Amino acid sequence: MSTSWHVCSLVVRAHPYRLAALSEALSSLPGCEVAAGDGAAGKLAVVLEADSEASLLKLMASVRDLSGVLAVSLVYHQLDAQNQGEETS
Repeated sequence: MSTSWHVCSLVVRAHPYRLAALSEALSSLPGCEVAAGDGAAGKLAVVLEADSEASLLKLMASVRDLSGVLAVSLVYHQLDAQNQGEETS
């Protein structure tokens, strides 16, 4: 049996006056972390984690659908897969 772990980073664009509320809403989503923000530019750097590609895509859609979001850009995606019984160091 194999398990997988997906992580991606996004740039989320919003109106600067919406960033505080948006950051709070993003932080409440499971598997979502706001890593950094630029209030003047209306940008947030967001990290998402999920155990499947489908879960990650649903989480990305949830981010996109939040009130105040203007655009979401995928910056990075990594998949780590491990077979059960394999050791990692």
